[in-house]
Amino acid sequence: MNKSFYSILATVLLGTSLPLQAQNELSNFTATGRGGVATTFATDYQAIGINPANLGRVGGARFAFTIGEFGVGVGSQSLTRDQLRKFVYSTNDALSAADKQELARAFTSDNALNLNGDVTTLALAMQIPALGGFAVSNRLRTAGHVELNKNAAELLFLGQNAPIYASASATNIPLVSEALDGTQMQFSALNEFNIAWGKRLVDLPLFQLSAGAGYRYIQGIGILDVRVKPGDLRAYSSLSPVFDIDYGNLVNNPGFNFRARTNGLQPVGTGHGFDLGVAIEAGKALRLGLAVTDLGNMRWEGNLLTANDQKLKRLKSEGVGTYNFFKEAAEIFASGTDSLFQYQTGQERRANLPTKLRAGAGLRISEFFEAGLDVTLPLNEVAGNLTSPFVGAGVDYKPLSWLRLSSGVTGGAGYGVSVPLGLTIVTSVYEGGISTRDVTGLLTDKNPYVSVAAGFLRFKFGGKTQ
Repeated sequence: MNKSFYSILATVLLGTSLPLQAQNELSNFTATGRGGVATTFATDYQAIGINPANLGRVGGARFAFTIGEFGVGVGSQSLTRDQLRKFVYSTNDALSAADKQELARAFTSDNALNLNGDVTTLALAMQIPALGGFAVSNRLRTAGHVELNKNAAELLFLGQNAPIYASASATNIPLVSEALDGTQMQFSALNEFNIAWGKRLVDLPLFQLSAGAGYRYIQGIGILDVRVKPGDLRAYSSLSPVFDIDYGNLVNNPGFNFRARTNGLQPVGTGHGFDLGVAIEAGKALRLGLAVTDLGNMRWEGNLLTANDQKLKRLKSEGVGTYNFFKEAAEIFASGTDSLFQYQTGQERRANLPTKLRAGAGLRISEFFEAGLDVTLPLNEVAGNLTSPFVGAGVDYKPLSWLRLSSGVTGGAGYGVSVPLGLTIVTSVYEGGISTRDVTGLLTDKNPYVSVAAGFLRFKFGGKTQ
């Protein structure tokens, strides 16, 4: 098997077997059209992972469900649109010597590549009088971030021919933390089973307060987390056999929890996550929301490798040779065959989930127009979290009773300024639509950002047309 990162991601989105900064809204096509502004907008099962308190709202649909809502996105602040396109569509194409030199320069960036993708395979929500709103879902989440200094980029694409090997003498080999200072590479893939609840606690004529909580059982499909600072190297990986990594002789090490390839996703870790939120409705127009999401941790066990700071190893290969980037990069950053690091086997590693604080304000001017502002802050530095705060302003507008248009402006989270756009067909029982996180990123040569989210089987019963 020789699956690229993108063929793996495509398989995830098809819901069969088994990948970037993580924002749950990508599997929510209505929120993606507003650039991810969702803290006060999201309702029913779409509130899972965003603000469970919204499930306590009164007056919405009594029952809602969906099958197969999904979203994917990939962006860069250093690659050209043509280079990014090849990483998506031409993964089997070989790199020429000139390509390698060009990509080594392009990947010398603190935002060389950001990727994320979500798919909600199945979700439903219902309102139960006196008890509040309940929602359940299954969702696959993936996230990735690549940030390389000059040495790391050259090592990745030039391999044993990287200039650092020529400049380092046999008696003066630098430490990895010195040579790769500032380098980060993260990837995570999770399969979640969610349940959430929200209830209105205060119900006055001009003031309503709701609170909510969510829980998720998580299967860890894979993680790669490499962070390098002066004198400090932190690197570990735990990747499902579905990624087909060659671990060489490590498979014979009794301290290595090797998982052989069989069928399905084959989790290599498990975890538990929690969300907490509150929502306020003041008057008939103003909505406020505050939530903390992804509290909890993961326990990674299968195919677990950990590296500490040591002298820089000489690669045997000539580096990444095709546009199948994540597959080949994993061999260099996460395996035991031809790696920059001297990995040690391990039995178990615990890691926090990518915890975030979400705050939002919304103004519902009429049933035809609503505007909102969101701020999302990463509360820890782990694989799958935002690299920087996210800020966005979004609007929903209904020019026709059956058509809702969404747009806005957003920035941060490892991406530049984005202009989202979404189109949703709306009836009393059905919603279906398609959206993109950034229209300009689809067209520009610099700072390209390709994203799409869609849902065509979303149904709502017992409430008003939204």
